[in-house]
Amino acid sequence: MKIEVLTLFPDMFSAVMSQSMMWKARDRGLLDFQARDIRDFTQDKHRQVDDTPYGGGGGMILKPDVLVRAVESVKGDADTPVILLSPQGRKLTHEVAAELSRLPRLILVCGRYEGVDERVRELAIGDEISIGDYVLTGGELAAMVLIDAVVRLIPGVLGAAGAQHRDSHAQGLLEGPHYTRPPEFRGLGVPDVLTSGRHAEVDRWRRKQSLKRTWQRRPDLLTSADLSDDDRAYLAQLDAGDAE
Repeated sequence: MKIEVLTLFPDMFSAVMSQSMMWKARDRGLLDFQARDIRDFTQDKHRQVDDTPYGGGGGMILKPDVLVRAVESVKGDADTPVILLSPQGRKLTHEVAAELSRLPRLILVCGRYEGVDERVRELAIGDEISIGDYVLTGGELAAMVLIDAVVRLIPGVLGAAGAQHRDSHAQGLLEGPHYTRPPEFRGLGVPDVLTSGRHAEVDRWRRKQSLKRTWQRRPDLLTSADLSDDDRAYLAQLDAGDAE
């Protein structure tokens, strides 16, 4: 996958994209990443990228001539999705990340200040994505979140095969608890089933724990989760207070 980011602060991406799974994805040839400075597409000696809003009001607005030129220059003639990181966009979910992970190329546009001129949306933006119902000072942090969520779903990026399919939200539920060594810590042990070697029982335990955690913390997810009859019976036991 090729991901190009248009930003006023390309150096913000240096640390994130050179560490952990992002670095591994690039090192393995699974990700081609580039952060492009929007100022490089200005045509005046002051490299001005923003201006005051018509009608007054606080803040500065990113100029349409500069930003549209930047998008068109990077995009070329290719049919590549151009996404604006915006609190007004559709919310980033596991399903959205999976959808984007199947694409060969993405262009991400990071807004700043009060936002972008509306004509940028009309002329150059194909999609808008939000990482939550709050406002950041710019789209760079949101772009990093989106990139991480997308790239880790590309086959071969994570070390364990199929690990991304067991994540919270991947199957509509939250993950259950995990344990590792030592077997006892400050009086707390590890559930016996996890050391039993009986894989079918481990799978059943993990499924129940996933259901229980979702029921406790995000019951709204259960309305759209893919549930078996056994799942529904266990949830009924939880509702009745009859399950562990």
